[in-house]
Amino acid sequence: MNNNMKKSILAFAVVGMTFTGAAGVFAGTQLQKITAYLNHQIGIQVNGQTYAPVDGQGRQLAPITYDGTTYLPVRALADVLKVPVNYDATLHQVQIGSKAPETPEIPESNTDLITVNYTKAQLEEIIKAFAKFESFETPYAPQQMAKGDGFKLVGASDDGVNLIFNHMTVSISPRDYAYEYEGKTITLSNGVQAKWYTPSETPMLSFKLDDRFVTLSSPDGKISQTQMEKVAVTVAKLK
Repeated sequence: MNNNMKKSILAFAVVGMTFTGAAGVFAGTQLQKITAYLNHQIGIQVNGQTYAPVDGQGRQLAPITYDGTTYLPVRALADVLKVPVNYDATLHQVQIGSKAPETPEIPESNTDLITVNYTKAQLEEIIKAFAKFESFETPYAPQQMAKGDGFKLVGASDDGVNLIFNHMTVSISPRDYAYEYEGKTITLSNGVQAKWYTPSETPMLSFKLDDRFVTLSSPDGKISQTQMEKVAVTVAKLK
């Protein structure tokens, strides 16, 4: 098989990575619930030979059909085509054909924070969002953010309030979504115990604050973990 054909197959296959798992949207992630089908009618041939893809445990995989498009398992195809494949969780990027580039360390000077100056209208929207929940009406929000970031909007979901910044999401909920995941426990600078965990592709920092749980994440990877740990300490009741 020539290189162009390999690239074409892998470009088609990698799309299947975009909906791995069918979990609903929660706690500031980018997951969206869909309905798809394992399509056992579709066979696969590689270099003219029938190929049955399997996962790392040897379990057979089937193509998935969703909204008129067929998705193939990229890692299984990359292995049979002998093409390197890697997923960089920090960059949210599937890397095919070469080693993933190392993520440069963020200089300490970039970890400085600046004050979040919410406008009167933004404060009113935040208060309204929390007011939708009985016994959860007290509004909380981060008082600082990373340099270069900016507050955009607030939204209330079925299970909490999401404060959306340009490069960061702060979700505040009465429920603890981190407990069921393995992760790394850390101590924030104010002595509060927090937990880093990765339920899908985006690392999340979660901790208990008064009667609620706060989860921070950077969907585009522009905010470092050090920055988010510093922002976490500034989450407090709005006055």
